[in-house]
Amino acid sequence: MSLRQTAKRFEDKLKKIKVICFDLDGILTDSHVWWASEEVGFNRSFCIYDGYGMKMLMKAGLRVGVITGGDSVSVHKRVNQLGLDFCYAGNEDKRTAFMDLLKKYNVKAEEVLYMGDELFDMPLLRKAGFSATVPNCSEEVKEIVDYVTIKESGKGCAREVMDLVRYAQGIIPTHEDF
Repeated sequence: MSLRQTAKRFEDKLKKIKVICFDLDGILTDSHVWWASEEVGFNRSFCIYDGYGMKMLMKAGLRVGVITGGDSVSVHKRVNQLGLDFCYAGNEDKRTAFMDLLKKYNVKAEEVLYMGDELFDMPLLRKAGFSATVPNCSEEVKEIVDYVTIKESGKGCAREVMDLVRYAQGIIPTHEDF
């Protein structure tokens, strides 16, 4: 099934999405971290396709950001580099961040997409209007989400989900938009 056909299958849910939240490690990264130094902490490798997808959706008016248990210089540098709308970092209990997002952007849970891969992401995956994960996560997570990506963590999986949103909402950016 093509990505456009998949978007059509989930169109009712995806059309409602106004806020997109990503876990960072294991979604926007391949789940590997490298210790750099005391000043920098852990370094991470990010997929450029995911970043471009975030910029497209923000340009179209959606709110895009990160809710992550990790907290280091590399997390904040990537978030700032992309100009994301929000970043909640450093707490594995992500429910407070999620509730704050609902209030901050005056949206309902059904208007939020959450993509995560770990057991502590499950409360948000259950609450979100559309939930997604990666094929290389735990079975428990796969069992509760709306969609499991074809691409693995850190290799364009977030862009795959963002493209579903784009197709469902009719967002067709041109290169002049950037």
